[in-house]
Amino acid sequence: MENLYIEGAKGEFYTPLVSLTVSTGICEVSGESYLEYTGEFYAQITQWIRNYAQEVKKGIIFNFRLSYFNTSSFKALLGVLKVLKEYRNQGGEVDINWFYPPDDEDILREAQDLAEGAAVEMNYIEQNF
Repeated sequence: MENLYIEGAKGEFYTPLVSLTVSTGICEVSGESYLEYTGEFYAQITQWIRNYAQEVKKGIIFNFRLSYFNTSSFKALLGVLKVLKEYRNQGGEVDINWFYPPDDEDILREAQDLAEGAAVEMNYIEQNF
């Protein structure tokens, strides 16, 4: 199994940085998510998690550091959280952290809505980035 790394990009659309590391189980999605092909982009992440759950079977720490995401990204992020929940329900150790700037209550509420929609526990951590 290989790491998944996607460099973030800004332009007409915004692609978040994705870093999913097999050896440590530390995964991160950061930046802004405003994509043209959101479903295809996030399908790479959900497939990686499924493969990790079947092949590696170790703990995952999934960190979100998103400063903005659109509606289609919200739906895709919900899918990522549901796959993480599936892994947890199968006995996998999963920690989900959502980092947010102290002055951005909107992104915190969006994160809470995501966690509620996926019925997962999430840690909310104030941090400047």
